[in-house]
Amino acid sequence: MQIIAVLIVFIALIFVDLIDHNDITLVIVISALLFTTITINLVTFWLITDPLKQLSIALKHSAGEKQADNLPNPNAPNYQRSGLSALLKQIYKMGSSQSDDQTDNKTDDLSALSRVFDQSNAGVVICDTKGKILYANSSAPIRTERDGNRAIDALFYTELSFSDWVKQVKKKSVRAHRTWLHIANKPPSENDRRIFDIVASYQKGSPYPIVVLFLDKTADYAPEDDQLNFISFAAHELRGPITVIRGYLDTLIDEMGDTLNQEQHELFDRLLVSSNRLSGYINNILNTSRYDQRHLNINLSETTVETVWNMIKDDMNLRAKTQGRLLSAIIPEDLPTIAADNASLGEVFGNLIDNAIKYSHAGGAVELRASPNGPNVDITIADNGIGMPSNVVGNLFHKFYRSHRSRETVAGTGIGLYISKAIVESHGGSLSVKSAEGRGSTFTISMPTYESVREKLEKTGGNNSEIIKSTSSGWIKNHGSIRG
Repeated sequence: MQIIAVLIVFIALIFVDLIDHNDITLVIVISALLFTTITINLVTFWLITDPLKQLSIALKHSAGEKQADNLPNPNAPNYQRSGLSALLKQIYKMGSSQSDDQTDNKTDDLSALSRVFDQSNAGVVICDTKGKILYANSSAPIRTERDGNRAIDALFYTELSFSDWVKQVKKKSVRAHRTWLHIANKPPSENDRRIFDIVASYQKGSPYPIVVLFLDKTADYAPEDDQLNFISFAAHELRGPITVIRGYLDTLIDEMGDTLNQEQHELFDRLLVSSNRLSGYINNILNTSRYDQRHLNINLSETTVETVWNMIKDDMNLRAKTQGRLLSAIIPEDLPTIAADNASLGEVFGNLIDNAIKYSHAGGAVELRASPNGPNVDITIADNGIGMPSNVVGNLFHKFYRSHRSRETVAGTGIGLYISKAIVESHGGSLSVKSAEGRGSTFTISMPTYESVREKLEKTGGNNSEIIKSTSSGWIKNHGSIRG
């Protein structure tokens, strides 16, 4: 206001011709006056507001807020002269007292909670927003690291790990929940192995922001694991004889093809299809065993959907023909390339097409179609067969799961979709399904394009370790739709 007042007076004097604006002395005097006024005002403003700023910083620090500025030192001579030192010391003292009270309250609360939680067979863990364990009851799977800190003793493998989930929700969420199923604390065959269903909750601003419950399901899951180990051993022993049978069948068809009549050709075709299907079951069992032990590391290279399809199309067409189904494939020529292991992805195609053939009606159509979708390529396998109700869809990707209806009408092991999901996720992709009872099912494999993962593959020489992404998978139910 002082500056504006000086300028107004100066302009008014010029306007009424009381001063000559061409007088250089007058201009210098006015400029010096303006400079002096500005300097005095800035210094005065700083002297008045700096103590308020320092008090504000001290108050925010005492309230627990992080400060980018350095904390004011109450022992500084200028603060002692101005009397600000006593105020700063009082603020720091109040903040320290409040912090001690909060710590004591938390300790008292946790002590009370521990007496309750220790009565439960369920593990209970309470963490802060950094994932540091504040409390764990006696049933919780906890290990002590080399640095002395406690950590959750659980093997998340390709699942989104607990620590990664904490980082995600802390950045993006006010409230969040997460469930992990069938999580072990040790690899298979090790002693004292426990298997849990884990439920975690996050509440921003709570004194106990993260609460994790561990439901010990070892009694339910261990027989399933033992069953798989036995089946895997049996499958390994059967693999050799089945390979020999397939080899003899191929040889007989090649050598006797010209002498066989139509009925004999169909008989050999059915034998070949059955032996290939049995070989596929054995491969699925062995792959499932390796996946459960987290050995599903594969090397990926640039390839095309058409290349993968060409590897299996003869066998798939033969299966469709012998079952009276119409199989077609629509793959655009300009489709982007993908990063894949041809044999593994071919196994997924085979599993899904074989299911579509088995669960569709005689004379029904089964279609494989590929299309670009942003940084991904989507491959759908669709049929117009019996379809599935939503309660069945929600369990499809569970190991050994087979609905009551399918057990009665269709042969199978119940692990084809489980291992298909594992293979697709090991490629950095996802597998989903939409189905309606009586109207058929559509499975969608979403694979990243080669260009989108080129740099990661070049880092590892083609290994999939950098590509596998821990997503919030789990079951997302929505009107007969599920993503695995």
